Amino acid sequence: MTMAEFDRPTIAAARAGTAAAIDEGLRSYMLRVYNYMGLGLVVTGLVAYFTSQWAMTSPENAALIYQSPLMWVIALSPLAFIMVLSFGINKLSVPAAQGVFWAFAAVMGLSLSSIFLVYTGASIAKVFFITAATFGSMSLYGYTTKRDLTGMGNFLIMGLFGIVIASIVNIFLGSSGLDFAISVLGVLIFTGLTAYDTQKIKESYSESFGADVLAKGAIMGALSLYLDFINLFMMLLRLFGNRE
Repeated sequence: MTMAEFDRPTIAAARAGTAAAIDEGLRSYMLRVYNYMGLGLVVTGLVAYFTSQWAMTSPENAALIYQSPLMWVIALSPLAFIMVLSFGINKLSVPAAQGVFWAFAAVMGLSLSSIFLVYTGASIAKVFFITAATFGSMSLYGYTTKRDLTGMGNFLIMGLFGIVIASIVNIFLGSSGLDFAISVLGVLIFTGLTAYDTQKIKESYSESFGADVLAKGAIMGALSLYLDFINLFMMLLRLFGNRE
């Protein structure tokens, strides 16, 4: 037996061990992403529910949140937090980035609290479980597929800009037909983006080095999936939610 033949099993075992370590690290990383996202949804749901209950205790409380200038602050605040995370994540410490993420989830709860006044609790729960099943299926597909979803993702992002513009236009038109079309297209777009973003998060793991970089990457990945889930939920609620 030559020296090369003697070393071959050792090299193969080393490669197998390295691959196993990468797989374990990736699973741990993705679990952290999903934990952040899941806890963010819990924070949003609790804040939304208790805010709506507080608003229903008196007309004055409801007017303060949903009819005063504070309404615009609540509605636009989540965008500010998204901008801070998107453009300032590298300058933030990990605890600071976590704090911004939890604050964002809480403010989103404030902005979404009105759904408990508009839709029945039963329809909200029904749509939530439909969203969870759809999201879970597409996220699993994005994680396991060998197909490169980059082209599809770019197309969906263009579609996202389209429905944002159409939504702004429909504020002035008030067309129920256009609103329905936006909701249907929104469901398709955010369903596809769930798979695309999951694959992108998975691929980012191999490009990240260092505990801080991975921790911040997990927060940003959770933010992407959180936004996919919330937007998919809202589009489905507009289609299938029963109004009070």
